[in-house]
Amino acid sequence: MTSLRLRRVRPLGGPAVDVEVTAGRISAIGEPSTGPLGAGEIDGRDAVLLPGLVDLHTHLREPGGEDAETVRSGTASAAAGGFTDVFAMANTSPVTDTVARVEQLADLADGASTRVHPVAAVTVGLNGERLTDLAALRAAGVRMFSDDGRCVDNTRLVDQALRRLGPLGGVLAQHAQSEALAAGGQIDASIAGALGLTPWPMVAEDVVVARDVLLAMEHDAPLHVCHVSSPGTLAVLDWARRRGARVTAEVTPHHLLLDTDACATADPSVKVNPPLRPPAVPPLLRQALREGVIDVVATDHAPHPDHRKRGTWAAAAFGLTGLETALAVVAEVFTEKSGVDWTGVARVLSHRPAVIGDIADRAGRPPAVGETASFCLVASDTPWEVRADETRSASRNSPFIGRVFAHRVTLTVCAGRITFSAD
Repeated sequence: MTSLRLRRVRPLGGPAVDVEVTAGRISAIGEPSTGPLGAGEIDGRDAVLLPGLVDLHTHLREPGGEDAETVRSGTASAAAGGFTDVFAMANTSPVTDTVARVEQLADLADGASTRVHPVAAVTVGLNGERLTDLAALRAAGVRMFSDDGRCVDNTRLVDQALRRLGPLGGVLAQHAQSEALAAGGQIDASIAGALGLTPWPMVAEDVVVARDVLLAMEHDAPLHVCHVSSPGTLAVLDWARRRGARVTAEVTPHHLLLDTDACATADPSVKVNPPLRPPAVPPLLRQALREGVIDVVATDHAPHPDHRKRGTWAAAAFGLTGLETALAVVAEVFTEKSGVDWTGVARVLSHRPAVIGDIADRAGRPPAVGETASFCLVASDTPWEVRADETRSASRNSPFIGRVFAHRVTLTVCAGRITFSAD
């Protein structure tokens, strides 16, 4: 028996079809029907059908930071952005650094609006001093390991982690930030002096990426570079790819569209780690994403309660939300004269993240008969203004409040279950 039927939807922006879902799977794809809607039918109104989005970099805050976000509110926000899978970073309180903590996250995620995949810490307590039990965590189903929020700065530990994770099939996801060069950094070096703030130079990212790429090549181990924000890093990534290194990289939506011009008044609502870069940088990041030097877009969704994003720049917290606006940003980046390259959008927000996260057997797959029914609909018939009072997140620290986008997610289905509807 058909449990759901989408009428007039366009897979990857192609011709309109009807899609039927039965028992959590796509059971039929056929010519679009006409006439009144029946029970269990949704009028897609020629919206684009994309595979469910996958975010490799989400901060859900729970346990320990429930004033900013919970697993329930964070995954509801993710579903509103078209995501069916999120990877939850380890910098909670307590830190996700043991099998027991991984199991705790699984319990918290029971009944969530998306599937939640754990990212475990590389070092115990994120302290950068001793590796976690990588083998036990990998056996518990962890694919990605990161101290995100902090850099694993110790070269010996990075070397050991890569040497161990390679044979285990795990991925080190590095927050590339040299403590020696970025200590106390608050804002990009190009405007730090004018604002009286401590500079955060781009080279602080570059040197860590260069070191880690060489170590990954030494051990033939996979390395994932988080939130790329520097042209120097792009050069290192291109060099590594040409030599067959197993290196992947992500960029955030805010680094694709925003730059230091947004920081001119020292408004802490745009304070983020790594900081927004000079106006010449976002076009380079967009080009690198389209050309595949950068593999994926990841949100680095970092919610904070209002009081932590107010006051002076120096006192405010680093971080921005991004789950609900990521698709709109990426569609803008992939807009060409002939329209949006929806295949490219799906590549960087769904397919490649699923491959990197080792969930490509059940996520990031093009809509087809027999596949799990995990997808989203994207409409472009009405401009969408981002409003703080409409967010599903428990926090409101989006840099795009008030911005108007051409595209918006209107429906998300995860394993046959409607997890978000704009209607």
